[in-house]
Amino acid sequence: MFSGIIEAIGTVVSIEKEKSNVHFTIQCAFSHQLKIDQSVAHNGVCLTVIGIQDNQYKVTAIDETLKRTNLGHWNIGTPVNLERCLQIGDRIDGHMVQGHVDTTAVCTEVKDHGGSWEYTFEYKEHPDHVTVEKGSITVNGVSLTVVRSEASLFSVAIIPYTYEHTNFSQIQLGDRVNLEFDIIGKYVARYFRNFATLNK
Repeated sequence: MFSGIIEAIGTVVSIEKEKSNVHFTIQCAFSHQLKIDQSVAHNGVCLTVIGIQDNQYKVTAIDETLKRTNLGHWNIGTPVNLERCLQIGDRIDGHMVQGHVDTTAVCTEVKDHGGSWEYTFEYKEHPDHVTVEKGSITVNGVSLTVVRSEASLFSVAIIPYTYEHTNFSQIQLGDRVNLEFDIIGKYVARYFRNFATLNK
């Protein structure tokens, strides 16, 4: 479980393919504090640490993960938003994030508001994937508040701190990002869909 508050930006330093899996080696400031088998969110994707050496660690993405996320588009040098799993007793500054990416979205617009930025993302419509204005959404692992919500489209406002301390500063038009929709919203959407089906 995560909160969507990014701790550091890591860098992909090695990519190794093994059958349908891909091993990524990530360089980051807190590598020496990690343990084997620990969960770390990478652009919102929960991956397990399988190796640690100096200021680098290794994780593996299986075929299912590569299909559902933007990890397959990573290259050497790609900046990655990182967050270690929550500890019981910590404050939750963002919202409850599972690290289970639902789908990806494409950046279709970036507006510079002279002190903040508004990013618009479009995704493939699905009955369980809903956003609401002022609700929560996780984009590349970052807990954000929805500014504008439409069918298969939403926008978020990025403050300077978030812009500087996550990989949002690298996102350009056409780039693909990972989305995790709010868990409560997903359960509510599924409940009403099942309710409607039973009452036909």
